Amino acid sequence: GELLHLDITKLGRITRVGHRIHGDRRTRQRGAGWEYLHVAVDDHTRLTYAELLADERGATATAFLARAAAWFATQGIARVERVMTDNGSAYVSRDFAAAVQALGAR
Repeated sequence: GELLHLDITKLGRITRVGHRIHGDRRTRQRGAGWEYLHVAVDDHTRLTYAELLADERGATATAFLARAAAWFATQGIARVERVMTDNGSAYVSRDFAAAVQALGAR
């Protein structure tokens, strides 16, 4: 609980079977969209919490942080002291900074 790493990975949504299965490269699926994998890793134990969410906005990242901290607490990691991110757009919002402070973390 001393240091919690947060990151978001953008994943392309798969809507149907591709050409590697059926062999037909003439048809393409466009506009399937994206899904975002939010991940929290405890630095000491390497215990990981992840959720597949619809976007990477600040409000989504803030809610994810709260759920991750609650889950880590059930695993015996009661207090998060510091949060480390890549300073992506989701992590620089005022709501996210307030959530980090509410946890008592820096």
